[in-house]
Amino acid sequence: MALEASSGKKLSGLILFEDEHLLVVNKPAGMNTHAPSPYAGEGIYEWFKHREPRWATLAIVHRLDKETSGVLVFGKTTVANKSLTEQFTEHSIQKKYVLLTNRVVKPGMIKVTSCLVRAGEKYLSRPEHAGGERAETHFQAIGSEAGRVLVEAQPVTGRTHQIRVHAAEQGFPILGDTLYGGMPAARVFLHAMELKLKHPVTNKEMTFNAPADFEANARLKLREAFIDTNETSAWRLIHGASDRWPGWYVERLGEFLLSQSEQSLNENQHAELGRLLDVYGLRGAYHKTLTRQVRRTNVQQASPQLVLGEAAPEVFNIRENGVEFELSFGEGYSVGLFLDQRDNRRRFLSNHVAAGFPLFVRGAKDMEVLNAFAYTCGFSVCAAKAGARTTSLDLSKKYLEWGKRNFALNQMDPAQHDFIYGDAFDWMRRLAKKGREFDVIVMDPPTFSQSKERGAFQAEKDYGELVSAALPLLKPNGVLLASTNAARLEPEKFLEMVKEPIEAAGRKVVKEHYVPQPPDFPISRDELAYLKTVWLRLE
Repeated sequence: MALEASSGKKLSGLILFEDEHLLVVNKPAGMNTHAPSPYAGEGIYEWFKHREPRWATLAIVHRLDKETSGVLVFGKTTVANKSLTEQFTEHSIQKKYVLLTNRVVKPGMIKVTSCLVRAGEKYLSRPEHAGGERAETHFQAIGSEAGRVLVEAQPVTGRTHQIRVHAAEQGFPILGDTLYGGMPAARVFLHAMELKLKHPVTNKEMTFNAPADFEANARLKLREAFIDTNETSAWRLIHGASDRWPGWYVERLGEFLLSQSEQSLNENQHAELGRLLDVYGLRGAYHKTLTRQVRRTNVQQASPQLVLGEAAPEVFNIRENGVEFELSFGEGYSVGLFLDQRDNRRRFLSNHVAAGFPLFVRGAKDMEVLNAFAYTCGFSVCAAKAGARTTSLDLSKKYLEWGKRNFALNQMDPAQHDFIYGDAFDWMRRLAKKGREFDVIVMDPPTFSQSKERGAFQAEKDYGELVSAALPLLKPNGVLLASTNAARLEPEKFLEMVKEPIEAAGRKVVKEHYVPQPPDFPISRDELAYLKTVWLRLE
């Protein structure tokens, strides 16, 4: 019996079928099946595996290329993994794909057999030979319009890049597949439309379908797959070069858009903002010109400016994972919430860091959480909503007051929680002297800050000192959340800076989970990762 999407979340567009043995999804283009390296963005496998306990045993038995969309099956049990592996190995699973090409395709069935040989990033098609792995694909044109031909592809075998290589070899490379000679396009127009298999336990033949939607905007479809718009009204729509807009970043914030770049908007960007306003039915769009001289600009200069539609009120609310937050376009550099931490805040709400890693072993009730660089208290609000008692520490009284309003927005009395104004290093020393201890400590400092007590703090140099200051406050078996958006700080170096003080203090890491940016902040060769987060449970 198929399971419903969990926790009331609207994942129906992403999950095609689920029972205790199988998870079948409709993978969007632009997301890997699994992460290509330890510090790259999550693949759809990691996204599911670490999201809820019910997916903790997920296993990869089937893969699709990053730019290929469509039906993808995962195993959830040992029985399922064994059965699916055997079915794929024996080629008894039937797969149908569709592709678009702008080249001529001869009529009738085209059968291609060869051996594929890797050559750097690509695979080459070679005549069948002894010892080679045979690849077989059947193609047939099934429609054409406006100079583009729709082709059905049935791979009999399942070699890497098989359809792409064979299509190019036959003279009709896939539109967007520049690696194999296709014309540049918005995406690689290849979609896994159908998968037929036998259920690993009942042996019943099952067919899973996901119709191709080649006319849809692949960038927006990627976001729609992972964002529940009933629960969340703020996410990133354009993430620079990863979305083919180098240097330009656009976020949806409730009923408004926020655009950011180092230059004024050009004609194409202006038109794209107008299109996005229409797509989502939003009220207005703002643009903020980014500057490296933040400390030399006043609030008015640093604040976004209205460029399309109607003006936003002085303050307005957005929703994130069912939690309300107050935002403002009139407060300078930041509007009140950093969206790239959305999934980390959600981990407080779900009490689930990753597979086998609950945040609070016995639940959040009466647990103590220190948010050391609280800003407008986003982490604190989510921890309190889960049942914990929070202490929010920040160098700005204004932001702490903003944080209190966020508590009130969510029907929580800020008087039941602590808000401390001052330097994080100074106050962590004071709290340690008072014997205060916390079950979770959140450290997401700005890349650079300055205080009278300590002077300058630079994450790239001083993060280790911050960890050292926090350790005396962390209870045995407590969790440390360490995060930074210092783009030039390599993940390996960041982890070294976090772990060295832990070892020096004689404490042992018993659970660890590294978290990249969420899917709406996609990582690519042209738009490298900047956000680094690690969750650590310490003895």
